[in-house]
Parts: sequence; structure tokens; C-alpha cells
Amino acid sequence: MKKVVFIRHGQSLYNLENRFTGWLDVDLTDEGYNGAREAGAILKKHGFNFDVAYTSVLKRAIRTCWILLHEMDLVWIPVQKSWELNERHYGELQGLNKDEVIARFGEEQVNEWRRSASVRPPALSREDHACYLADPKYAGLRAEELPFAESLLDTEKRAVAYWKERIVPDLQQNKRVIISAHGNTLRALVKYLDQIPDEEVTSLNIPNSTPLVYELDDYLKPIRHYYLCNEGEADEESIPHHIDLNDPENCEWIG
Repeated sequence: MKKVVFIRHGQSLYNLENRFTGWLDVDLTDEGYNGAREAGAILKKHGFNFDVAYTSVLKRAIRTCWILLHEMDLVWIPVQKSWELNERHYGELQGLNKDEVIARFGEEQVNEWRRSASVRPPALSREDHACYLADPKYAGLRAEELPFAESLLDTEKRAVAYWKERIVPDLQQNKRVIISAHGNTLRALVKYLDQIPDEEVTSLNIPNSTPLVYELDDYLKPIRHYYLCNEGEADEESIPHHIDLNDPENCEWIG
């Protein structure tokens, strides 16, 4: 049996301010730092160990990874970073307050951007797109590879390609892997592993700073998955994995 651990970064400044984040490179809040420390302590307490870590090129995921590994005394292991594990690109919505977006575009339109697996939000301007092209983090990308905006399926395409190309070989060699990434990136990988239909993935939520453990067979097919807490394994009922997007109480969006 093989195991891989997914961890969504801790609370970011834009999570706190209720803003779309996407590829904007914002840092963690104090709560985000503490959440990463707690996740590392929980993994260490329950005997987890890792040979390699994967993360995006965005600091909130990188810092979560660093802090977690520090808590586990594993700062020496390789950490691989890739834009393909970045959050979904929210186009021109990035940085905007989510309540203001509803006021501007209407709740029905915003829900379509949020809930559809295939609909993209409004695209970046060419000027803003050029800023990303000039960012050293994306120096290896061709202009046509760098998105103006992404749907969840766009995010899934790049994340799953990276999974197959880079992460699967490590798992096949029985390496112990942790992936520190983002809500939509991890949703995409869970969707792929569990073969969740497009119309059902909209209700899938990955909580911040909570290790999600997947046990896989020799063919890398899921046997089971669970969240890990101080008390041990936790099922989806104790840590909500699915949310009702029609309930206004559940309006914290992934980003």
C-alpha cells in the first residue's frame, strides 16, 4: 500500500479579507502559520514521514510546506515546486472582494463561475498578463501556456498532468509523498483519483491546514482516504468535505 498526503495551505491574507486570490502571491496570516505548525505536529504525532514534498510556486503553499516540514524535523528532504500546482487562475477577479463581485456581476453569474467545472471567469487584460510573463517565477513558460483565466477543468488538466509525470514515478518507487497546494488544485487531484463527475465536484471543499491522507493500491487506485486530526483519523462528517453551495452560510470560496 502507498500513501500520499494532501495539505491545503493555511489561511492567507486574502482568505481573511474575503478576496479572490488565484495566482496572486499573498502570504499567510498568523492563523495560517499556526495551522501549518499544527498540521506538522499532527503528522509527526501519528508517525508520518516523507521522502519528498511537492508544492506550487506561490508563497502561501511554500511556507505551509516549510513550516510543516520544520515541525516534523524534515527540512532536509527535497521540495519540488511547480506552477502546475498553483491555485486556479481567477482572471480579472483576482484581488477583488467577493461581495463586491456579486454586487457588480450579480449572484447568478458569479455562481456560474464558482459552480461550473467548465466556465472560466473574465480573463486578465493583456497588460496584466504581460506582468505575469515578466515574473521570474514563470520565466520557463511560453506566452500561450500562461492562462488569462481558468476553469476548474483547466486546473485539473495541468495538475493531473503533473501528477502523472512527476508524482506517480515517486509513488511507484514507494517514496512517501506530501503535496502542499491550494483548494482548487487539490480538488482537481481528488476529482481525478476518486473519479468524481464534473457536476458533483462543485460541492467538494478541502479545508485549510488539515492533512488529507490517501491510501493507494499498487496501481495507484484509492483504497480509502481520511483527514488526520489530533485524535487520529477523522471521516468526512467530522471535518466537512462537502458543502451545500446553495446555503448562504457556506459562502467562503476556495482561492
